Amino acid sequence: METIIRTEKVDKVYYRGKPEEVRALHQIDLEIFKNRFVLLRGPSGSGKTTLLNVISTIDRPTEGFIFLFGEDVSKYSDVGLSRLRQKRIGLIFQNFNLLPRLPAWENVSFPLIPLGVMEKERRRRSVEMLTQLRLEKRIDHPPEQMSGGEQQRVAIARALINDPDIVMADEPTSNIDAKSIKTLLGILMDLKGKGKTIIVSSHDPVFLDYSETMFLLKDGKLIDIENPNDFKCP
Repeated sequence: METIIRTEKVDKVYYRGKPEEVRALHQIDLEIFKNRFVLLRGPSGSGKTTLLNVISTIDRPTEGFIFLFGEDVSKYSDVGLSRLRQKRIGLIFQNFNLLPRLPAWENVSFPLIPLGVMEKERRRRSVEMLTQLRLEKRIDHPPEQMSGGEQQRVAIARALINDPDIVMADEPTSNIDAKSIKTLLGILMDLKGKGKTIIVSSHDPVFLDYSETMFLLKDGKLIDIENPNDFKCP
C-alpha cells in the first residue's frame, strides 16, 4: 500500500508565557495509507485537532518531521505549504468557516482565487459542485439563510473544489442534526470510493463502523488498547 502521510517523533508545544508550556502532542509516529478511512479518536483535549492541524500543514510541529506524498514538508516555506494544501488537501472545519456575506457559490470558489481562476469559471465549477451535493437551490444564498446541514455541505463543496487527494474533517458532526450526519457519512464514503483518503478527527462513535484505521489519543500521545470500541470519549 502507498503511504500518503507519515510522521516521525512529532511534538507540538504551545507556550502560554514563561515558564508555562502546554505539550499538545508528544512523540507522534504514525503512517496513513492512500485511500483509507482514518479516524483520530480521543476525548476533548487529547490532541486530535492539533494532530489534524499538523498533518494538514495548517500548523507546524515544534519538533519532528511530517512527510506528505513521500516528501519531507517540514522544510517547506509557508508559501509552499499553502500551495500544497490548495492543490492536494481539502479541509472541512468544525464551525464551517464560511464567509457570512458571500453566497454559497462564492464561498465554494474561494480556494480557486489564489490559483488565478477567472470569475466565470469559478462560478461554473462551484455551481457544478453544489449541484452534486443537492444544493442547487442555495447557490446564491448566504450562510445565514441555510440550515446547519446545508452550511456543512457548502463547506464540503469548498473542500472538494480543487479535487484534493486527501479530505480532512475536524469534528464534522458536532454542529449538525442526525439527518445531516447520515448525509455526511454518505458523502465521505462516496469520496473514499473515488480513491480519496479520508481523515476524520472526532470523538463521535458514529465513525467507528466506517473507519479502517484508527489512532487513539490521550494527553497528546498515541495509545494502544485491546478494544477501541471500549475507549471512552467524553
